[in-house]
This record gives sequence, C-alpha cells and structure tokens, in this order.
Amino acid sequence: MVDQKKRLIIIDSNSVIHRAYHALPLLTTKKGEIVNAVYGFLLVFFKAIKDFQPDFMVACFDLPGPTFRHKKFKEYKAKRPPAPEELYQQIPKVKKVLRGFNVRIFEKESYEADDIISTIAGLALRKQVLPKLEIIILSGDTDNLQLVNSQTKVYSLRRGIKDIVLYDEELVREKFQGLEAAQLLDFKALRGDPSDNIPGVTGIGEKTAVGLLLEFSSLENLYKEIKENSEKTKRIKPKLKETLLEYREQAFVSKDLAELCKKVPIDFDLKKCSWGEYNKKKVAQLLKNYEFYSLIKRLPQKQKQEKKELAGENLKLW
Repeated sequence: MVDQKKRLIIIDSNSVIHRAYHALPLLTTKKGEIVNAVYGFLLVFFKAIKDFQPDFMVACFDLPGPTFRHKKFKEYKAKRPPAPEELYQQIPKVKKVLRGFNVRIFEKESYEADDIISTIAGLALRKQVLPKLEIIILSGDTDNLQLVNSQTKVYSLRRGIKDIVLYDEELVREKFQGLEAAQLLDFKALRGDPSDNIPGVTGIGEKTAVGLLLEFSSLENLYKEIKENSEKTKRIKPKLKETLLEYREQAFVSKDLAELCKKVPIDFDLKKCSWGEYNKKKVAQLLKNYEFYSLIKRLPQKQKQEKKELAGENLKLW
C-alpha cells in the first residue's frame, strides 16, 4: 500500500554542519577552499531525501550575536568554546547549495535555529493544512526531542554522520527511561544541560531527575507537593529535598531557558516550501565548483514510490 502521508523536513542546519565538520577530515579544493562540512552536510541531506521523499523542506540557521536567552541569563552558553573559523566560513556555502535545491531558509536575529524549528513545526500542525502531515526534524543533536509527538520525529546524527536514529515517541521513552518527550523540559530543569551552561538543580544527576519526574510528572507538580508536604514527598530523602528547595529558582530559570520558543515572528507558509523541483544543471555546477564530483552522480529527486515507515530504526549512511 502506498503511504499517503505528506512529509515536511525541517533542517537544524548549524548542528548538522557542526557535526559534519568534526566528523570528516579537512577537505580542500584546488583553490584551497575548505569544504568538508559542506560535503558532510550534503551526504546527510541526500540520505534524508532518499529515506523520506519529502513534499516540503525548510532549513533553519542560527545568526551571530546574542539571543533572548542571553538577556535572561548572561551565562547562557558562556562555557562553550567558539567553533573554528573554517567551520563558519562554510555556512554561506551550505546556504548557497540549499538555495540551489530550492530549499527555503529561515533565520531570525535574537532567536536560535531550534526556536524557528519549534515555531515552524507548531504552525504546520496547528493550521491543519494537511491532516496527515508528518514532520521530520533533521538535526546533529537531540535538543529538539522535546518537540517529538505523534506527527513529529527527530532524525538525529548519533555518532559522526554515519549513524542516524529516527526518534519517535517510543524511542524517546526508551532513551530517557520512561519519560515522555513533553517531560524533557522538566528533565533539563532538574538535570541541567552543560553544553548550553543551563545549571539545573546543583547536585542532581540524570538518574535522580528521571526518578523524580516519573514520580511527580512535572517540575511544577514536584514543588507543589513539596510545599504541601504530601505523602509522596515524605519519601524524598531529606538532603535531596533540601537541595531542591535551595535551588528552586534556579530550576525554573533552567526550564525557561530550555524551552523552545514557539512564536518566532517569521513569515511561514507551508505551500511556499514545497520541494521536488530544482535546476539540476545549476546545482551540478555548484557541486563541480566544490569538486564534489561523486555527488553530482547522486543528485536526489522526488520519487513516486511506496514509502517505508522508519520510526525507531537505526539508519546507516552506507
């Protein structure tokens, strides 16, 4: 039976570029241009098109400069070292190739790509233009797992660019020992996120955070029951309860920082993001300029064929 679903791929571009840059050795053209991140990005891009045969596609990017989160918490991402200049130099090249493929690009000052992804995913589903729409978020990390639901999955690079996992609701529960995707905000509020310098509750690790949320379901309910001294909270060890009370404000600040914005002011219209037609000669010339001769032979195209449900499978590039 032919799969009647329509699919929208949303690319978390910076994260894929970052992963590709670090996964591949430095590749240079005869002119001396470094293009390893562009090449790796395209390998993943081509693979996603082959696997999902999208009907719509968009690419989201970060812009330089502080975001609204830095205004709330000046230490946000403060410990993250800057990416190599050779990586930043390849971002315009990736954008140029994406435009060649007629993929719409979204970016917004003061917001991160993840916020734009969250906004687009929400708009695409809320407007109910297509009741059978499936959203695939292509990402180099798992920061978008909080967006997973019955119609949204995350196609995440797990190791390098060869090992890719498609996270649906079941796989999220498996990865986080029973937590739902909607609880991952509360998980970060308690556990924190060192990569973004989100503090969480000092001293609480992954196991404790999961246990508390399985018992109390949410951060708000946990503190509500602690305040009421409910029977369930009497089972919390005194030292842990003391820690939770001491860092209560920090926990809620962390949740606020981790939550993706769903209202980025962008002009998104799903109908304008259809994918399938592009100028192959133009794209081939771009790839030739970067000396990606093997990729020219593999240019993707939209196919009319039976689609395979891929949720929960481990997917290999080769």
